[in-house]
Amino acid sequence: MRAEDIQSLSIHPSIGIARIGNAPDAWFPAAEVRGGVPEDPDGFRNSGGMIKRQVPRFRVYATLKSGEVREVTAADGTLTWRVEVANLKAGWYQFLFAMDLDPSYVEEPQQRNAALTGEAREDLSIRPAARQISGPNEQGSQYHFDDGAFFGRTVYLGELRTDEAGRLLFLGGAGVSEPRLPGARPTTFANNDGWHDDTCDGPVRASFEIDGQSFEATPAHVVVAPPNYGPGLFGVVTMDDVVLDLYVRLGWLDKPASTSFTEDVWPIFDRMSAHQWVNDGILLLAGQGTPLDARDPGVIDRLIDTSSQAAAFRAAVLALFRPPPPRDQAAGLPPFYGDTFGDGVDAALEYLPVTQTQYDHLNRWAMGNFASDWTGFPQLPVFDALTPEQQVEELDRAGLHECLGGPFHPGIEITWPFRLATMWEAPYRLRTLPEGEPVRQDYGPVLTRQEALAPNGPHGASGPGSLTRWLGVPWQTDEASCNSAAIYTPSLYLSAPSFWGARVPNQVMSAEAFEIATLPDQPELQRQRHFSNRRLWLRDIQGRGYLERIDNMVSMWWRLGMVEAKSPPPRSGLPDPCFVETGRWPRFSQGDFTLKLARDLTALYQDEPAAPTAGLVRAEEASPKPTFKRFDRGEV
Repeated sequence: MRAEDIQSLSIHPSIGIARIGNAPDAWFPAAEVRGGVPEDPDGFRNSGGMIKRQVPRFRVYATLKSGEVREVTAADGTLTWRVEVANLKAGWYQFLFAMDLDPSYVEEPQQRNAALTGEAREDLSIRPAARQISGPNEQGSQYHFDDGAFFGRTVYLGELRTDEAGRLLFLGGAGVSEPRLPGARPTTFANNDGWHDDTCDGPVRASFEIDGQSFEATPAHVVVAPPNYGPGLFGVVTMDDVVLDLYVRLGWLDKPASTSFTEDVWPIFDRMSAHQWVNDGILLLAGQGTPLDARDPGVIDRLIDTSSQAAAFRAAVLALFRPPPPRDQAAGLPPFYGDTFGDGVDAALEYLPVTQTQYDHLNRWAMGNFASDWTGFPQLPVFDALTPEQQVEELDRAGLHECLGGPFHPGIEITWPFRLATMWEAPYRLRTLPEGEPVRQDYGPVLTRQEALAPNGPHGASGPGSLTRWLGVPWQTDEASCNSAAIYTPSLYLSAPSFWGARVPNQVMSAEAFEIATLPDQPELQRQRHFSNRRLWLRDIQGRGYLERIDNMVSMWWRLGMVEAKSPPPRSGLPDPCFVETGRWPRFSQGDFTLKLARDLTALYQDEPAAPTAGLVRAEEASPKPTFKRFDRGEV
């Protein structure tokens, strides 16, 4: 490559998603293709059970004057990265409802920590200095974002490293959320005054020097989000679906004129069926054995049937989906809450619809106007086998595919401002503040809807901290608050609707249930009983009520299980893969005599069952002192 060949440079992914973790120096790379699952041969935790950080890898691609696209690395010249990040949550405005909704639903929010005024509010914003890094395999304390502070207390927001080719790696925070006053406890889901966490976001820039000339790349952004407790599971509506629909409405991308079953229809059903692993109501609605089980070959044969005989089935399925904008329909698909859940005003906005683009594909499918192109379960592409142009597209969309596209109340990764045209410079490329310009935090005591949605207001060009400030502070209280109908309305027949099940599970198949369900020689009915025995994901931190639950989550978030893919034994009759809760803190299960009884009774199906171990509890399971208090009658 020569300097005279270069037309332009750009950074990809345009929005990289990092995730926090408390494992001191362990991390795994973020997926780089849509639907990909981060891979780490040692798993998502270290040997002590702490959660590893997810790390996006930023690359620079050159468009040459010949039209060719190719990646630029340290082998081609000097590649220098510059990154600015911040956490502005505590000094921003309260979350009440998404402010792009109809004005009748918008409550204009006051500032968080409103008792602080003037210069005192500067102590609420964590703004470390920018960092610069260059060269292959670089790392060190000089690249740490550790000089930002919350009321004089320094807060580590992450660090920069490079790989062997000089590409940028961003490692986020450690999951530390603390109050300004020691001993203070959180009291609400999203607006806890006096608190901070260590999520953040900001622009990523790069310059490339070759043949004595320097080129500046189109900037990208990094977002540091909470852990992904459901790696391999995705929202029925992803953030990629949300922004793609926006680009189509803006005319930036062509409106799809045709529908592929494999690419456009089956993924909607498959992502919905996969929620059976994180919500037991959806297990009954769309999981194994249901008419919408997208992994059942018989169901797929029915879904791909273009004949008139199948038209009634397709029409009946379409009628279950809420069309956007949604009508007044609570019962419907997908079985998730919406942006205004809790206001009790309009069921049409309390439940989540698919996007217009998704619905158009479903409508064409229902009419039989689709390509019945199913050849088997789609295989994910191998990143290194893609052309540079394909690599760029996958990098830009993979992180957004991993993020949820609703409900935005407020959300856990990136939220409702991504629906606004004013945020974007081009498809998948955010507008960016000039380098070094701080993000404006003060729009007065109350943020009006008019000012919030103004072209050059807080939803204009993005800078350090402007994306994550709309989310809950601290993030743990929001995740412990947004659950499923089993908690909000326990009198409902099903535990669905769900909130953010693919990232924050509701009910899960425990490792113990998977173990017993896969024991040999038991009848199918008994196997299915254990397969269907889903446990509350938050069961170990429930406490005596809501306030204890959100307080426990602040410190115990890393002890909760992740839901990961596991293959059952052959001929078990269980789906492959099953998504099973893993990594749950072992002491949570110590002394569980009911687990021993279940194991020993299942062993009776064998011709020569082993004699039960002495006593009710195995020695290795005994706990001389209970880890957590057993609740007495009336305590919970």
